[in-house]
Amino acid sequence: MTSTSQTDPLIGRLIDGRYQVRSRIARGGMATVYLATDLRLERRVAVKVMHSHLADDTSFKNRFIQEARSAARLAHPNVVNVFDQGQDADTAYLVMEYLPGITLRDLLRDYGKLTPEQTMDIMESVLAGLAAAHRAGIVHRDLKPENVLLADDGRIKLGDFGLARAASKATGTGQALLGTIAYLSPELVTRGVADTRSDIYAIGIMMYEMLAGEQPFQGEQPMQIAYQHANDAVPRPSRKNPLVPPQLDSLVLWATAHNPEERPKDAGEMLDALLDVERATRSAGMGNGAVQISAAHGVDDTTRVLDPAELPHAQTAATQFIGARASSLTGPAAQVRAEASAADAVGRLATVSRGRRSRGWWLFSAVAVLAIVAGATGWWFGSGPGALIAVPPVAGLSAQSASAKLVGEGFVVTQSKSNSLNTKSGLVINSLPDSGTPLHKGDIVTIVVSQGPKPITLPVLANLSLAKATAAITGQGAVVGSAIDTRFTAGVAKGAVIAATVDGIATDVSQGGRTVQGATVDLVVSAGPIPNVAGLPLSEAEAQLTAVQLQVSPHSTQQYDNNVPNGSVISAAPEQGSGVVRPGDTMLLTISKGAQLFPVPNVVGEKLNKAINDIESDGFVPQYPSRLGFVPVTGNEKYFQVTYQSPDSTQQLKKGSTIALTISGTFAGG
Repeated sequence: MTSTSQTDPLIGRLIDGRYQVRSRIARGGMATVYLATDLRLERRVAVKVMHSHLADDTSFKNRFIQEARSAARLAHPNVVNVFDQGQDADTAYLVMEYLPGITLRDLLRDYGKLTPEQTMDIMESVLAGLAAAHRAGIVHRDLKPENVLLADDGRIKLGDFGLARAASKATGTGQALLGTIAYLSPELVTRGVADTRSDIYAIGIMMYEMLAGEQPFQGEQPMQIAYQHANDAVPRPSRKNPLVPPQLDSLVLWATAHNPEERPKDAGEMLDALLDVERATRSAGMGNGAVQISAAHGVDDTTRVLDPAELPHAQTAATQFIGARASSLTGPAAQVRAEASAADAVGRLATVSRGRRSRGWWLFSAVAVLAIVAGATGWWFGSGPGALIAVPPVAGLSAQSASAKLVGEGFVVTQSKSNSLNTKSGLVINSLPDSGTPLHKGDIVTIVVSQGPKPITLPVLANLSLAKATAAITGQGAVVGSAIDTRFTAGVAKGAVIAATVDGIATDVSQGGRTVQGATVDLVVSAGPIPNVAGLPLSEAEAQLTAVQLQVSPHSTQQYDNNVPNGSVISAAPEQGSGVVRPGDTMLLTISKGAQLFPVPNVVGEKLNKAINDIESDGFVPQYPSRLGFVPVTGNEKYFQVTYQSPDSTQQLKKGSTIALTISGTFAGG
């Protein structure tokens, strides 16, 4: 557990108004763990924060929440406590107890293998915590040394229930196998099914690794290891470490039986068997007295508190712990040691008898052996299974190419999906862990594949104010264009949205529409109606147009108008001739010259019908006595003659004016 650079944006942040993040402890494929201070209770806690780009991935979110629920159901001194779970803005988090110390993986990395006593001490606490989980109906499904925490104060706790499931519903996920390949049971590899006995298998593999100093199955590719789990039996750890007593050999073989029915049914039964082995081996000084391992042990809640001086929870104590591994041994272990001493004595006598001439040969052999050992060690850590390989960069590659590249480096590849504004759909956004992170062959690397921008639905924008429309658009993850188009619109209030385009394509603002996160929405806003200046005096019309930021063209036209007074505005229209008018545009006015006057025709002395025709042809309206009641017809003109008109021919009138006539005459036959 090492802290990282203070460049992490979460360091220093106050989560949910309560948890002050201090430093980063560790980073995994799904979340990052931080050291934080609970300001309310004034205590140090570990805060596990889900990676932000996984927030939209339902499977990851469910696994994250499942971890909180699974751990919250457990209350045991050998299980890491979960205090709180929540969401702060886009940050999903768990709050757990903070345990300063190391993991079992760190201990194995530093010391290779442990003594049988150390193995039993650690596994006693692990099984006690796991037994509590099994009694609560929880299958851990991801047991490995990385998830066993060795605290500085001597406590041993089991953590990381992110893959846990209810035992009554233990089935495969239908996706890639969950858990670490090296600890997967045969039924998980072949059928994707897990129950409490699958956890027992992982415990057996961990015990083998602690006793033998290596995992039972090795391979350059993860599938090779998985194949061995599915088809091969786990060997006795004493083949690698002669100091392992036969009782522990039997216990490891029982836990790793290929058939789940032949294993302990749960961690409680396994714990009882371990306690029996521990009592027998320690009372006999690790002798060769056999212990019959029963398949019907009950559940024991006893949790043994270890002496801190006995178990290496810090680097200072670990050296003393490992150094005392072979003192006061009897039985098979002592026999092996005695045989080795005897063999050494025989070798020394033979060397003396051969004399000086043979010394050169032995020296050459020793050098050759050292060279072979050095070469093997170099291969193991340089290009073999023990080598650390930096995760190659895969961002921007297709999912297939990225997987092939990572598999070629020896990693196991899983996929998750996430929306991205910047990465094209189908291409890799990044990897978890990040590129450049050193990992062992067989470790899992998750590639995050882009699904493109997230689809969103725009709200109805018609008649919203600019501020409300902006809030509605940005609330859906779209972007409002910086250039707001303002137009004069009849019947729409000033400042209301009247139209919009999404990435240059017009959309119906009265219904909303589908688009994607990050799309640019350009809005068109009403400037209100253009003032109606028809009939107003020119100066008043100019004032009203200027008040709404419209210019008045100096090239206004004039024309006669019988209805609009001279000097008043007849009409206003945009000078550019477009139907769209925006603030700052120029309006062309038509100014009235008043009514146009025409000479009055002289019809005095004319027959009535001719006088009427002359007046109407000039655009005037004749008026004569209504008592006539009819229009004279041809043949009767001689009886009606105009004797007077008003106004007379010396006047001028506008078209449509009335000319009154005075006539004389008698109707024929009247």
